[in-house]
Amino acid sequence: MALSFQKLQAQLQPGWGCEQSGGSGQFDVLVVPSLSMDQALMALVTGAHHYEERQLFSLIRLRDPGVRAIYVTSKLLPELVVDAVLELMPGVPTSHARRRLHLFDTDDASNRPLTEKLLERPALLKRIRDLLRPGRSFISCFVVTELEKRLSEQLQVPLLGTDPALGYWGSKAGSRALFERCGVPHPPGSALVHNPEDLAEVAAELWEAHPRLRRCVVKLNEGVSGEGNATLNLEPLALAGRSARERRQALAAALAQLPMPAKGWRELMAQQGALVEAWLEGGDTLSSPSVQGTIHPGGRVELVSTHEQILGGAGGQTYLGCRFPADDDYRLELMHHGEAVGQALASEGALERYAVDFIARRIEGRWDLQAIEVNLRQGGTTHPTMALRAITTGELDPATGLFLAPTGQPVYYSATDNLTHPQLRGLLPADLIDIVAEADLHYDPARLRGSVFHLLGCLSEYGKLGMTCFGRSSAEAEAVYRATADGLIARASDLQAGSPAPGSGPG
Repeated sequence: MALSFQKLQAQLQPGWGCEQSGGSGQFDVLVVPSLSMDQALMALVTGAHHYEERQLFSLIRLRDPGVRAIYVTSKLLPELVVDAVLELMPGVPTSHARRRLHLFDTDDASNRPLTEKLLERPALLKRIRDLLRPGRSFISCFVVTELEKRLSEQLQVPLLGTDPALGYWGSKAGSRALFERCGVPHPPGSALVHNPEDLAEVAAELWEAHPRLRRCVVKLNEGVSGEGNATLNLEPLALAGRSARERRQALAAALAQLPMPAKGWRELMAQQGALVEAWLEGGDTLSSPSVQGTIHPGGRVELVSTHEQILGGAGGQTYLGCRFPADDDYRLELMHHGEAVGQALASEGALERYAVDFIARRIEGRWDLQAIEVNLRQGGTTHPTMALRAITTGELDPATGLFLAPTGQPVYYSATDNLTHPQLRGLLPADLIDIVAEADLHYDPARLRGSVFHLLGCLSEYGKLGMTCFGRSSAEAEAVYRATADGLIARASDLQAGSPAPGSGPG
């Protein structure tokens, strides 16, 4: 008799949530890095299906000789791309890890979610199921939706991730409810609404409660990476000089012209809802830190990282990259709030990765932290953290929030998914590796500095690359980032101009 999703999840073992189990792991992990998100939002991401490569850093589990991994992608990953990750892991021969890794693909490069493609291919699912050891296997996903839930039930393999029935706690409205429950400071905001008239009403009520408010943010309840957010400037509307009815009319007119990155956002609002939140201003410095954690089977909460997020795009709210760790001045406060939210999520039954995003303002010499949203999934800060854990056997120090190598030396990094340049287009992954080797840009474990790369599948077609750049200080990591970006672009320009390839010459 087939088990339900909930009964399958009851089979998850506490040790399966640990990326490093000290050599005691005896299980199989099926990695399905599907970006099962709103397709209107995913259409904004260049080379979306290549983002399935980012979860390759989860192969850190292969350090344990009793662990096997099955990794599925839309298109078959080149061996060079896989080996580039396996070779980073100290303490295990690449050949030994490779024997315990099985690669599958759907041979479908469309932008549809990978999980949807898998569910359409029963013969492929059978080959995967036949590899998995009964009672000692689980699924790891980037995000868990009804598609991943169906996959778990069809394979009869438990999934390590939050049940989509709990998705409310990762929405904008659910995040605000969590912050209220946990006593985590957050901006003033509205209830969830589903039509333009109600949106104008709650915007007016927010301004009337805070008449000094100059801007507010309209947020789709399930927006991703800032693509469902838009800023509304209130100053030109002269709300103070209008009657209550006139204020609502003025706001309705302004909201009708709102430039939201997500196309068709009003239709999305009708489906998922939207809310209005105060735009945080003031202070002489503004940043966007975040804290990440893992909820293990059994409910144990583990904080894994803090970051400074690098935002950009038309509205300045699109995620571009990150720096680890977050600023010294508020890192421990971030961790305190992250722990509180993690405990609340664990009490609701959430599992695996979660993150809390904040706005930090320095006002009269003191930092003010305000929580913005919760993400109940892996995200843009997940794979850089996995990369850090893959290249060193160190760990996060809970007393400081620093990641310490076995020598006790802190390790820092700067990371991006969006190193893009026209000169990079046309380069193959092999070309990249040659350039990196020639210019001494690769990660050196003895010096705890250098760069590792991802999104190699985007390189030739889109001139786009992801990288994580390490150093022994924040300044050194940033210097490595700049040197790597400049060096890659300069050498790529030479190659495109016809200069000899690295290592070429008379035989």
